Amino acid sequence: MIEAVLFMMGLGLACSSLLSAASKIFYVYEDPRIAEVEGFLAGANCGGCGFAGCAAAAGAIVSGKAKPSACLVAGMESAVNVARVMGIDPGTAEPKKSLNDCNGGDRAADKFIYDGITGCRAMSAFYGGKRLCSVGCIGFGDCVVSCMFNAIHMGPAGYPVVDEAKCVGCGACEKVCPKGILNVRTMSERLLHFNAEDDALSPCSQTCPAEINIPQYISQIRGRDYSGAVNTIKDRNPLLLACGRVCPHPCESYCRRGIEDEPVSINQLKRFVADYEMNSGKRLPIPCAPSTGKKVAVVGGGPAGLSCAYFLRRLGHDVTIFDMMPELGGMIRYGIPEYRLPKAVLKWETDGILALGIEHKPNVRLGRDFDTASLKTDGFDAVFLGIGAWKDYMLGAEGENLEGCYTGIDFLTRFAEHQQEGKEPGSFPVGRKCAVIGGGNTAIDCVRTLIRLGAEEVSIVYRRTRSEMPANQVEIEAAEHEGVKFVFLAAPVKVIADQNNRVSKLEYLRMELGEPDASGRRRPVPVKGSETLIDADMIISAIGQGPDVSFINDDELIKELKITRWSTIDADPETLQSSIPYVFAAGDAFTGASLVIEAIGGGRRAARAIHLYLAGEEVTPVPKSLRKQHIRESLFTSVEGVVRSKRTPMPELPVGERIISFVESDLVISETDAIHESGRCLNCCRICYDREAA
Repeated sequence: MIEAVLFMMGLGLACSSLLSAASKIFYVYEDPRIAEVEGFLAGANCGGCGFAGCAAAAGAIVSGKAKPSACLVAGMESAVNVARVMGIDPGTAEPKKSLNDCNGGDRAADKFIYDGITGCRAMSAFYGGKRLCSVGCIGFGDCVVSCMFNAIHMGPAGYPVVDEAKCVGCGACEKVCPKGILNVRTMSERLLHFNAEDDALSPCSQTCPAEINIPQYISQIRGRDYSGAVNTIKDRNPLLLACGRVCPHPCESYCRRGIEDEPVSINQLKRFVADYEMNSGKRLPIPCAPSTGKKVAVVGGGPAGLSCAYFLRRLGHDVTIFDMMPELGGMIRYGIPEYRLPKAVLKWETDGILALGIEHKPNVRLGRDFDTASLKTDGFDAVFLGIGAWKDYMLGAEGENLEGCYTGIDFLTRFAEHQQEGKEPGSFPVGRKCAVIGGGNTAIDCVRTLIRLGAEEVSIVYRRTRSEMPANQVEIEAAEHEGVKFVFLAAPVKVIADQNNRVSKLEYLRMELGEPDASGRRRPVPVKGSETLIDADMIISAIGQGPDVSFINDDELIKELKITRWSTIDADPETLQSSIPYVFAAGDAFTGASLVIEAIGGGRRAARAIHLYLAGEEVTPVPKSLRKQHIRESLFTSVEGVVRSKRTPMPELPVGERIISFVESDLVISETDAIHESGRCLNCCRICYDREAA
């Protein structure tokens, strides 16, 4: 008996020794973060993430094989908590949603019919699929079958429709779609997507500098989903109220309906839904990504700076706008008159941008009140320069510095500040006979302002003809209706003073048009001996403006910033990154004086590059970027089936009423007219369109 007990004890000791040695030899370490991450997952073990249960998903997240947002069921809060456990940027924790940009469907033409195939992937093997459109939906619904969450169905028009409420962003539909029309993206990825050569894009969307999905928001208006239309626009443009009033709508030049009929009044529809939100009494919520902890200084509070700040904030970065003026808006506040863009409307819009959590520091100038070194000291990781084009070009004519001579931007800015101080417009001094030199929008703004300020006679003096004027055609016509005189083919050469050394006359040479110059317009050539005088006691030169880059001389760190011979900031046209890696630029500071919508599009493009820079990634161009170029197959010379339909006219105050005040002169269309106008849209995609709507 004793021997047996001793034997068992010895056997037990031997086994424990072996197990102890084995545990040291075969020891498996488990990262404690796995259990912590698993605790934040849904615990459903549904497999929707692609891993065999939540424990496997947690292990994949910790090992870097999956993102913090891998769990499709737990949602945003879970993803943010997981990101914190991993010590990574919570901005990568955004949930994904499937999006379909192709709305061709059954209306898309077929290049062949093959009844023996019922799957998209199989059909795509035959010459890319049956559809004539190179990127169009084939329509057999492989994506519908692949979705485990019943979040996709084939709509009545024959293309997949995603139910965002049910979509968990698993990516199954994206994997099975052979045409790549279904894309699973986070909000940030959606904001950062730019028009690409292989996108399903209408000609108008290809043309828009801000790359707004125009057919989508017009379709939403047609369906009376005004909030949806606002949100569609805000994914590309945060200044829809301002653009609805001042944008020259280059998109309408490429409206497919306009080939056979009048183009759709795209900009009036944008203004309609923008005003809808403002007048509704509430702001629609704007989602932002989780904070990344990165700080960006935006220098300049004009359209480019506001756009860049808006998109950076939505991407999760902390943003501070430094602006030399008391109020935000830049040139659209101080250079565009009240009758075109009321200051209260603009303030409502800029207040909404600041409400995202953007800080605003007014009345501070780069090089005087702060510099790049102080920004770096304050912890800013990147700098965006949206300093605009505030420096007027001089005429170069004798006597242009006489009393009574002004420049366009200076005149408009001083009057805007006069109004901002609460002073009556009538107390602002103007001449009796006024001449404005130039043919652009600034010149038109000056003459229409002078009319409202009570000048008896106002003339525009322009060295080319009316057809060469770069100003918006509608603004030229409005000025003409308001009584402005036009003196064409006239090149000012001298300002003549009276006995008090004050301007009394303008001398110009008559011109004739020669061969086209670099701009494509015929070059004006002076006619010898054609000197002509006109009476004027006030002359405003509005021949263009450029950026003021004098801050370079006062900022040691930024002296290496490359400047072009036009005094614009030299930056990469694709990424807008300057010669200093952490400095980016867009808007008039980069392009020279241009359109508001151009500055907005540039601000978003710069925000993308800054986002890459802050994430430590290479700042690369947008892949296959169109940048306002057009997809050749989408441009038609004729549009079959269009039945002419009257375009909705712009409602406006009668001339007699509008020239005696600065009340807004162009009005918003009614809801009835908006529904009618949205119904004129052909809902174009890359090459297909609604023939029934035609």
